Amino acid sequence: MAKAVIMILAPTQLTRATDFIVVQFNPEEYSLNKDNNFASQPIPGLSSPILQFVNGNLRTLEMELFFDTLDENKDVRLETEKVAGLLKIDSESHAPPILRFLWGSLDFTCVLTKANQKFTRFMSSGLPVRARMNVTFSEFIDAEHEIKETNRSTADFSKAHVVLKDETLSGIAVKYYNNAQTWRPIAIVNSIDDPRAISPGMVLRIPSLPFVDQFTGEVMK
Repeated sequence: MAKAVIMILAPTQLTRATDFIVVQFNPEEYSLNKDNNFASQPIPGLSSPILQFVNGNLRTLEMELFFDTLDENKDVRLETEKVAGLLKIDSESHAPPILRFLWGSLDFTCVLTKANQKFTRFMSSGLPVRARMNVTFSEFIDAEHEIKETNRSTADFSKAHVVLKDETLSGIAVKYYNNAQTWRPIAIVNSIDDPRAISPGMVLRIPSLPFVDQFTGEVMK
């Protein structure tokens, strides 16, 4: 199999690579991880709490990389630093570089979030010539592309929202519409006269966005 490649992307043009690193030895394995966050809210009278989805976390890619420069009598840190250096903050973008990890069918746009180096063999002079590095990459999501792909403005709000402790109508509106002023349609469809009169455990209907004026928060006819 061809060697894995870490592409360093241009911060303003993610389709263009400014540099790349060829991994010296392909990893023996890698793991992809993904999880979601849920908030649990105990409701009086129910046998168990109600779970409310909060947000999804980014995927992470983890693996161990191997480096060996014994045959070259060269400091192995010259190789490990190529990868560990991806944690450094770029002077122009003021952030570590955005990367693209390519290996076989794996194509992962990400940033390096962790690099743990372990040197395992040395020359008589003390020069390290063999090392292992455990690395973690976190998926990079282009916010503008994510909004277009998920098309949140036409989301189906047929599912009920269970009010959690300390939640307000304006806060719920921000969660679903990204606009605190759009709390009025939620109050209208749920016959709520006082926006402060909501309590944990209430089940609210959320009107579909096409019927909500995003600037006034009024239901559109």
